[in-house]
Amino acid sequence: MCRNIRQLHNFEPPASTEEVHDAALQYVRKISGSTKPSKANAEAFDRAVAEVAEATQRLLDELVTNSPPKNREEEAAKRRARAEARFAA
Repeated sequence: MCRNIRQLHNFEPPASTEEVHDAALQYVRKISGSTKPSKANAEAFDRAVAEVAEATQRLLDELVTNSPPKNREEEAAKRRARAEARFAA
């Protein structure tokens, strides 16, 4: 149902609006226990995703760090290597 939510802070280029929305969607899916809400719950679900995305973007905009930005491709390669090691037969 839910893939891991990835870190969005301190990357170059910064997290896109789509990445923030996708993380918010995964969070709401996880806590609601539903990948697709019923028609009765769709409005509340969509509103929650929008609110979480807004709060996430605000947080990312306000965070500061002295460490250099991370490279997306290098971090993806590290994730793949960890997954290969974890699922190796």
